[in-house]
Amino acid sequence: MKNKHYENRLGITGWLGGGRWGVERYLYILHRLTGLAILGFFLLHIFASSARMYGPENWNAAMQILKNPVLKVGEFLVFVAFAFHALNGIRLILIELGLAVGRAEEPIFPYKSSINNQRPLMVVAMVLAGILIAFGGFNAFFMSH
Repeated sequence: MKNKHYENRLGITGWLGGGRWGVERYLYILHRLTGLAILGFFLLHIFASSARMYGPENWNAAMQILKNPVLKVGEFLVFVAFAFHALNGIRLILIELGLAVGRAEEPIFPYKSSINNQRPLMVVAMVLAGILIAFGGFNAFFMSH
């Protein structure tokens, strides 16, 4: 009987590295992971907000839990996920609309790739996300509320 499975010669490195994956593939995976994280936060937010309908004592107990400093770090991580997800989403929308793909043309050597248009857009989106995350971190950790 012939074995139909491929041998895993790279182990966890092969699963994470993906061989010839470009940075866009990693952004694709991170976009999905941050989307799931944001969904988890919204579900937790609805659960915490629902304590209000069980009376002021339950609401105040829930708010005391949310004042934990560890949750402040979690709140910042949600902001990081949101900033990355939003700006990468705008980049993906621009690509889907064809704004960063370039015009269709006959392939003539030397061939052009749309990666020359998409990489600068990716760099701009990630730099803007980094700036937004830095401002959010400064606001979360150094500005008193």
